[in-house]
Amino acid sequence: MTRPFPQLPEFAGSLYSPSRVEADVFDLVVEGTLPAAISGAFYQVSPDPQYPPMLGHDIFFNGDGMVSAFFFENGTVSLRRRYVKTARLMAQRREGRSLNGLYRNVHTNDPKAAANNTTANTTVLKHNGVLLAMKEDALPYALHPQTLETLGVHDFDGQIKSHTFTAHPKIDPATGNLLAFSYEAKGDGTPDLAYFEISATGQLLHEIWFQAPYAAMVHDFAVTEHHVIFPLIPLTVDVERMKRAGPHFEWQPDLPQLFAVVPRRGASDEVRWFKGPANGFQGHTLNAFEAHGLIHVDMPVTCGNIFYFFPQADGFVPSPETLSSQMMRWTFDLSAASNTVEPCALSEWPCEFPRCDDRYIGRPYEHGFVIAFDPQRPYNPANGPMPFQFFNVLARLNVRTGHSEGWFAGDSECFQEPIFVPRCADAPEGDGYVIALLNHIGDCTTELVVLDSQHMPDGPVARIKLPLRIRMSLHGCWAPAD
Repeated sequence: MTRPFPQLPEFAGSLYSPSRVEADVFDLVVEGTLPAAISGAFYQVSPDPQYPPMLGHDIFFNGDGMVSAFFFENGTVSLRRRYVKTARLMAQRREGRSLNGLYRNVHTNDPKAAANNTTANTTVLKHNGVLLAMKEDALPYALHPQTLETLGVHDFDGQIKSHTFTAHPKIDPATGNLLAFSYEAKGDGTPDLAYFEISATGQLLHEIWFQAPYAAMVHDFAVTEHHVIFPLIPLTVDVERMKRAGPHFEWQPDLPQLFAVVPRRGASDEVRWFKGPANGFQGHTLNAFEAHGLIHVDMPVTCGNIFYFFPQADGFVPSPETLSSQMMRWTFDLSAASNTVEPCALSEWPCEFPRCDDRYIGRPYEHGFVIAFDPQRPYNPANGPMPFQFFNVLARLNVRTGHSEGWFAGDSECFQEPIFVPRCADAPEGDGYVIALLNHIGDCTTELVVLDSQHMPDGPVARIKLPLRIRMSLHGCWAPAD
């Protein structure tokens, strides 16, 4: 590399300095006792740019996809890390430099850039014998789940015809079906959405195509036994703006939080639209379920634009201290005449990256796991300004009682997204282990921590020491050994 990464917050510090390390590390050092019942693989992916940005600046979400796999077996843990060999990354390697401009704006790319612009850097999920690496701007890439070898673009044997594919699919625990969707499904700036239900063995069982009132970000969605719910974030898309070298997304504070509620086996004419308060940012869904004729969707909501890199038209972005975020419940009554909906708070802590017990996806449930920010906890000023996406507590939330409890790891520590592993196949809901990466900002190290979900404030039962630092990641999954 002939030039360094820019000294900007998006490329500096313990959380955001690029790592760029592919590795195989066997039998990692474990402090404490690793429960033998934990057997399988924890996969996660991080945006980790191979080369400094072509324009001299960039956003975190535009990094190349780096997959980490932690293999748990007989009380030991091994680590494998590989880049997803996307067409975009391989074109850059051939030229020895970045060829890509603004996030999701092909009009700003170098002519030598690949036509397929995806980085496959947002989530990974094992399905039908392959590991899918996904970003919501294109179809997934398939990887070998053991070697992490990139196998190529995955269109489900030609069954999926959309231009894009969600980075947040769900697995129906009753059937093993993959539930997924696309937005901007017919290309950049199109208002088309599509919903897909794909069997555990890869057959497309059902699809629904419909249009939103306008093209906007639909980062995550929620599923119940009978419905799917799509939250449209007020980040809109304008292709003409992109052609002028403008951003893909622009915040529109006057727009409502918009939701499409669709029967899972329904049709486009059965879509019901609901409007929530304006100037709100719906985060990732924790879970959703149906009870007594109502549909409940639980997700963190922020009172304004948390993505400072996608400002509104006049360039305004709110100061971080003016934004508040809470776990909220949205309740949809399909029998009501009104199409307005207001959320109610389920917790006090600002939180994100929520996970439930996957055995209860789409079903009535009680427990969720989040990374949270407790402003009452100390932060060491020697670490410099608090980074973007700083979470100092790993917490368990009871959505029925509102009770939450968590572990604060220290004044220089930041958690990444957790996953939940049941104590055994038939364990009660939420009884098991919570696994998460923990970044130590002070000394630029990372470890993997394992907590007993029944005793979160006690801290880890095992700490898995990593000989390298892992950049702030996005999402991942747990794949049992069986």
